[in-house]
Amino acid sequence: MIQTESRMPTAEGVRAATAAVAAILPPTPLLPVEIGGVKAWVKADNLQPIGSFKIRGAWWRLSSLTAEERASGVVAVSSGNHAQGVAWSARRLGIKATIVMPHNAPEVKLANTRALGAEVVLYQRPGEDRDAVAARLIEQNGGTLVHAFGDPWVIEGQGSAAIEIAAQLGRAPSRIVACCGGGGLTAGLSLGAPDSAVHPVEPVGWDMVGQSLAAGRIVPAAPDAPKTICDALQPLATKLINLAVLQGRSEPGVAVTDAEVRAAQRFAFANLRLVVEPGGAAALAAALAGKVPVDEDTVIMLTGGNADPAAFAATIAGDG
Repeated sequence: MIQTESRMPTAEGVRAATAAVAAILPPTPLLPVEIGGVKAWVKADNLQPIGSFKIRGAWWRLSSLTAEERASGVVAVSSGNHAQGVAWSARRLGIKATIVMPHNAPEVKLANTRALGAEVVLYQRPGEDRDAVAARLIEQNGGTLVHAFGDPWVIEGQGSAAIEIAAQLGRAPSRIVACCGGGGLTAGLSLGAPDSAVHPVEPVGWDMVGQSLAAGRIVPAAPDAPKTICDALQPLATKLINLAVLQGRSEPGVAVTDAEVRAAQRFAFANLRLVVEPGGAAALAAALAGKVPVDEDTVIMLTGGNADPAAFAATIAGDG
C-alpha cells in the first residue's frame, strides 16, 4: 500500500456522503444505451445543477467543515467543473470561496463560477503550478484547500455516484467506466462499488493515472504533452491518496483520442439527446471505440455537460 500523510477515504465515508448528497439533490438518471448491439447504461451526471458530478465531492467537503473552517473560507483549484461545485456549495452554506482557474478555461465555466459568487484567480496554463498559486493564497489570506481530486472528503463525495447507480440498477454493476482526470471519481467509485470493475479513461498523452497505476508510482505529465479538447482532464499528476486507493483495485487505464471523444459527443447528442462536454464524454468514447468491455450491467459515467457552445456546435456538425 502506498503511504500517504492524509486521512484515507473510506467506504463508510462514501455512504455518509451519499446520504448528505441525497438530502439536497435528486439522483441523476440512469439511462439505457445500446453499444455495438449490447444494451448498457449511462449515468447522466452531466445533468447535475452545475452540469457536473463535481458537485458531489464539493458538497461533502464543504458541509463537513467545522464552523471555524467555514468562517475562514475555502480555496480550490479547477479548470471549471470543480470550481462550480465548490462555488455552488459555498453559496448555499454561506462560505467565501476563491477558485484558482486556468486563464484558458472555457468561458462558460469561468462565467458560471463567477455567477455563483466565487472569486476567480487566474493562472497561466501551461507555465504556472496551480497548486502553488492556491498555497500562496492560503498563506496570505487563510482558508481551507478543497482539492479537486486529492482530498479524502472529495473522493468520498464522488463515490456517492456508485451507491446511486446500484440503487437504480437494483444490483451492483459489473463495471463502471469513468472519465478520469486526477483520479478522484475513480477512487470514490472503487470505494463505493467494491464488487464492480472500475475503468479510468483519460485523454491520450494525459493518462497520468493509468501510467501511475502501471508504474506503481506517480508519473507526471510530460512537458510536451499534446493538446487535448478534454480541458477538464488535464492535471499534471495524480496524488498519492488517489493512487493508494486505486492501486490493486482499479482496472488498467485507457486513453482516448480527441476524434473518439468528439464521436462520443455526437453519439450522446443523437441517441440520448444529451449535451456532454469533451472531458465528460471520455468514458463513452472508450466504450464506443471498443477499448473497454461492455455488457448489460456496464455503467458508463457522463461526467460533465458544460460545453463551449461554439465548439459543441462545430463538433455536432462534424466540423470539429
